Order: sequence, then structure tokens, then C-alpha cells
Amino acid sequence: MKLSAKITRVKQQGMTLLEVMLALIILATSGLAVMNAASEALKNQVYLQDKTFALWVASNRLVELKLEGEWPAASWKNEKEEFAGNSWYVRYQTVETGDENFKALDVEVSSQKEGSALAYIRTYIAK
Repeated sequence: MKLSAKITRVKQQGMTLLEVMLALIILATSGLAVMNAASEALKNQVYLQDKTFALWVASNRLVELKLEGEWPAASWKNEKEEFAGNSWYVRYQTVETGDENFKALDVEVSSQKEGSALAYIRTYIAK
């Protein structure tokens, strides 16, 4: 009797340790990627909320300045305002234009006293 004629097959049951470890590595890597994406999305949401509030504060201050009817000075004027439970630092100034009857009005808003502006609006006002 030849050996090649009698080949028996053994059925494999379960997974080897190497296969289990590889599956765990793939699962852990994909879990880290999902957590990083969720963390970045949360950071962006907070930034967009702050930027939106800063734009609202700038718009409100711009309307107040227009209603006062006086042109602010050509140097920066700093103020602190409370809005949505936070302190906002507003600064504004007028800028000369080519026409005496118009001036540009710049308004900047930041969440920190010495921080960079989250919102910036420029508009033009007439005498």
C-alpha cells in the first residue's frame, strides 16, 4: 500500500494564537483612529462655537457704535464684554479712507486679553 493513497485530512478547529493577536492589533489600531477622529471633531466644534459667538459680539458692538452716531478714535479702543457666559475682549478703531465723508470701522473680538482675534469685521460709516 502506498502512502500517497492514504492521506488523511485533519480539520482545523478554532484559531491559532497568531491569528488572534493579529485580529487584536487590527481592532486596536482602528479603535485609535476612531478615537482620534472623534477628538478632533470635538475640538473643531468648540472652536466653531467660540468663533460664532465672537462674530455675534463683533456684530453687536458694531451696531451699538453705529447707533451712538459718533466716530470712534483712530487709535484702538479696548473693551471687555460678557456674552454667553464668557468674557470677550473687543477692540475697535476707525481708519481713514480716500473720502472725507466715509471712514472704515474695524472691530476685532478675542476670547483672551492678549490673544489673536477670533472675529474681525470691517464696515464703512458715513458722516
